[in-house]
Amino acid sequence: MFAAQMPDVAHHVLVIDNSLPESHRADLDRGVELIGGSNSSWEFSAWDSGIAYIGKRVNDYDLVHLATSAFAEYTPGHLKLIDQNVVRHLPGLNAVLGHIDFYNEPMSVFGIPSQAWLRSSFLFMRPRHLQALGSMVGVSGGAPIFSGDPLAPFREDAPISRSYRQFLVGWLTGTGTGQGPGWHSRFDLTDETLPFFESKARAILNEQMLTNRLLAIGTAIVDVTWLARKARTADGISLGDIPDWRAQIRPRVGPKFARLLA
Repeated sequence: MFAAQMPDVAHHVLVIDNSLPESHRADLDRGVELIGGSNSSWEFSAWDSGIAYIGKRVNDYDLVHLATSAFAEYTPGHLKLIDQNVVRHLPGLNAVLGHIDFYNEPMSVFGIPSQAWLRSSFLFMRPRHLQALGSMVGVSGGAPIFSGDPLAPFREDAPISRSYRQFLVGWLTGTGTGQGPGWHSRFDLTDETLPFFESKARAILNEQMLTNRLLAIGTAIVDVTWLARKARTADGISLGDIPDWRAQIRPRVGPKFARLLA
């Protein structure tokens, strides 16, 4: 896709397959490599494996594109918005590009209030952001979150708000969030499914914490649709041109969510 839309943009592709042994290495095609991943923290540990594999070569790139198998799960036609005109603005910005999503109300994760995040399925960032983060995994398996009881899966002292707990249970096992269709792979929470629930919930927490950690190092978050629209009308874009996330996505989500974005 990118080769067709951006013929003047040189790129290299590294595929990390969590179903393969970590020691696996293969060349799939010219400029396309394949390695294995541990799947200890879903895509986040896979990205750590990829970053470690690339090593210092990462500094040879203007941008790093992180994607998962769900990269196409956005609004219709969003991939067509990313062209050379959009990409040329990013290296000059202290910003990460992706699809901004939001909760109906603010949540709290590890004491940090949050209402919006960048979906981890499709991100563009500069190498310096990867280096500043250190690891893409922000919530490890040892974090004191889960109780081991499917009837009350979170510890009483878990460092996430009650509203976030309700969101995680509702999204993974219930009717969703009230913003539209629920998750496509909902399941009943039982003793048998509890390990998967904990693993998937931790992945969602890692997704939120990735945005929180980026904001903590002074990085702006930028919505794909907003930047595509802005890039068509601006010769240059500075960090000061990037508005609050609510202003960025308001035209995209329309009047249905106007109250939530006020």
